[in-house]
Amino acid sequence: MLTVQEAFDLILKTVKPAAPQASSLFEATHCVLAEGTVSDLNVPPFDKALMDGFAVNSADLSEGKGTLNILETIYAGSVPTLPLQAGQTSQIMTGAPLPEGADAVVQIEHCQINAEQQTVQIETSPVAPGKNMLYRASVLEIGAPVLAAGTLLRPQEIGALAETGSPTVSVRCPPRISILATGDELVPPEETPQAGQIRNSNEVMLYSQILQSHARPVPLGIARDERTHLSQKIQEGLKSDFLLLSGGVSAGTLDLVPSELQSAGVKEVFHKVNLKPGKPLWFGILERENQSPCYIFGLPGNPVSSMVCFDLFVRTAIRHYMGFPAPRPTPVPARLTIDFQSRGDRPTYHPSHVEWEAGEAIVTPLKTMGSADLRSTVTANAVALFPTGNQLYQSGLQVDTFLW
Repeated sequence: MLTVQEAFDLILKTVKPAAPQASSLFEATHCVLAEGTVSDLNVPPFDKALMDGFAVNSADLSEGKGTLNILETIYAGSVPTLPLQAGQTSQIMTGAPLPEGADAVVQIEHCQINAEQQTVQIETSPVAPGKNMLYRASVLEIGAPVLAAGTLLRPQEIGALAETGSPTVSVRCPPRISILATGDELVPPEETPQAGQIRNSNEVMLYSQILQSHARPVPLGIARDERTHLSQKIQEGLKSDFLLLSGGVSAGTLDLVPSELQSAGVKEVFHKVNLKPGKPLWFGILERENQSPCYIFGLPGNPVSSMVCFDLFVRTAIRHYMGFPAPRPTPVPARLTIDFQSRGDRPTYHPSHVEWEAGEAIVTPLKTMGSADLRSTVTANAVALFPTGNQLYQSGLQVDTFLW
């Protein structure tokens, strides 16, 4: 049985990053840059006003008071036509370029305009160079790096790319991930379960986890524990970049998923990982002619097991596929707030709640009835890792946690 780290290694060895493709910025949100970008201009391209007011030479207002002659009004998108001399100013709007001779802006609230005499009386605190303005190229110089390869493109990155001359970028796009829940006991969430039945919570939970991973979920509903129906659903799911199956991967009589995947041409990479919850985890690959492979995860049916395995292993595979430079989950050391008794022959990833006090992470393991107790995870925002063996971990000890 594989260790968790061995499972990570095999996933990263098997999953290949998506091929880069050119994308407009309107279509690039939640994609990952395949190539870094540089700025094609200085940002800002000129000395820029940050407020409506008056462009001044700070030497004229070293004490914060004075009456200055108004030369012109400068609007955003226009160009100053007159340089400032001593005792002169120009009214200026937010975003407009400062005229030659100006090194500060006094906001309009501190100014009284005499329109008849074309003067302005200013009364404010002493004015220093750089007040209420940005100097040319103070944010970025032409040719400077803007975003590195491996950057997830959120709205702010999209805006930065537009500003710096990258209307088309090379990206790796999120995968399409089909979700297939298996089991005769399952009914849709909108139905009332009859004797022996439970609602299909895993499909919508995995749907939400896929969205949180910036990928595109494709729900396929429920596959019954019958080979023909399961095979048809699997074939549909294998059209996506990833296929997640929930349930049917243990050792029961009706755990048909591994054999049906094999019949579909899927190659098993591993089955079973030494962790709790999530031991039955299955992973494989389908090579497809003239297109990229499909990557398949068989997740345990118990909801907490399914959730933990997604967060550890499927998310790692998605991040690697999208080109993130560090796809593995990153542990956050945290100190226990309570004593915790660990039991079992496998490393345990226990639902927990992490907070920060004075900059330090602290963690509280939550009470749970096991891998079927989804309700216990509602207040969790992490799992805490407890190694194999029966051991009392005392309050104050540091353990690794993995944030959700």
